[in-house]
Amino acid sequence: MARGVAIPEVREQLLAAADRVLARDGSAALTTRAVTAEAGVANGVMHRHFRDLDEFLAVFIATRLEAVASGAAALLGRAGEGTVTSNLTDATVAVFGASSQAVMSLAAAKPELGPALEHAAGGAGGLGDIERHFAAYLDAEKKLGRIGPGADTQTLAFTLLGTVHHLILTRRGDAPGLPGQVRKIVAALVAGMDAAAAAPGEPEEP
Repeated sequence: MARGVAIPEVREQLLAAADRVLARDGSAALTTRAVTAEAGVANGVMHRHFRDLDEFLAVFIATRLEAVASGAAALLGRAGEGTVTSNLTDATVAVFGASSQAVMSLAAAKPELGPALEHAAGGAGGLGDIERHFAAYLDAEKKLGRIGPGADTQTLAFTLLGTVHHLILTRRGDAPGLPGQVRKIVAALVAGMDAAAAAPGEPEEP
């Protein structure tokens, strides 16, 4: 294996191994030894491509969240099709699928990775991007008249994702029941999207 030639392949091999370890054994099992053993390479291989385990985990989390955000970007293309409730439900369930739940739990369990994760993400591909994609979809639906003209799309996107994230964390991500639970949350939010920004006679807050 020539030096410098197979680096991208080895990096992806290690990241894919981390996916399998995380899914099978949980975040606590993500050690250098476990990941390299799963990848079928020597321990030292990881340190030839990453400064330490923390940098590896930061890159792992950043790339996986970026993939989730890229999937969420497709939601905008569904504006005007199907129903708003179904579109939002499908997209939200996809965002909080089993693999992304595991990655988000890993990120929550490793707050010390914050600076390294921010550097690895390069300001893109995080939960903030997912929220922006959802808000953009809601803006498009508002222009099409499928949700109320007074809908605060930014707040609705934040509320939806934050509520489901809380649901995942507090109920341990009940995968079989998740779509139904998400649909109830989405339906309640969509029903409220027809309300005016402020009730008649009620002054808006500055």
